[in-house]
Amino acid sequence: MTRTRRALAGIALGVLLTGACGCGIRATTVPVDVGAAPSRVSCDTPDQAGGQSGVQGVRATVALVCGSQLVNVERVIPVPEKPVRDPLLPAAQALLEALEKEPSAAERDAGFTTGVPEGLQAAPARAGDPAGTVRLSRRPEDLPPVALSQLVCTLADSDAVSAGPGPVVLGGPDADPPRAWECGEAVRSRPESVATLGDVVRPSTTPKASPTP
Repeated sequence: MTRTRRALAGIALGVLLTGACGCGIRATTVPVDVGAAPSRVSCDTPDQAGGQSGVQGVRATVALVCGSQLVNVERVIPVPEKPVRDPLLPAAQALLEALEKEPSAAERDAGFTTGVPEGLQAAPARAGDPAGTVRLSRRPEDLPPVALSQLVCTLADSDAVSAGPGPVVLGGPDADPPRAWECGEAVRSRPESVATLGDVVRPSTTPKASPTP
């Protein structure tokens, strides 16, 4: 009698084990961490108060990062107190400082950040540089790709720096020839994919007039 009960118990245990293996699911008491739900950012540009804390200047747009893309945000950039012969350099410097500035609390809440490093300076163009060249205190190709994209798209949208649609011409502090970068939709949607090296730009030469007989 005892042997029969043991045999029946063994058969029942075998059936249970076979069923558990056949279902393909292994029971576990270990919690599975699937991570937090993906966060969403609004990328809504906050309204800028007139004068921006009393700063006197002109309104301009700078390209900030939001949701892995570039989004234009309005800024008030200072203007020189005295008229200058060439407004390109002070305008470029003011835009650089606006890009380096930490976004406001409202902008951070909306998801805005900037990758432009602090201390970047605009320098005068060198002799022989094409018109509209902006020299930087660091070589453009040494900047992080996102920062370079922000800089290119910000300068491209500035009437004071860019003469119109077309590439932005940047150079470094050395004697290397300046290079041109375009701000297209691909750069705005994927700023990390900007070309590290732009196309070399040579100054256009004007043919000399023939001497009159």
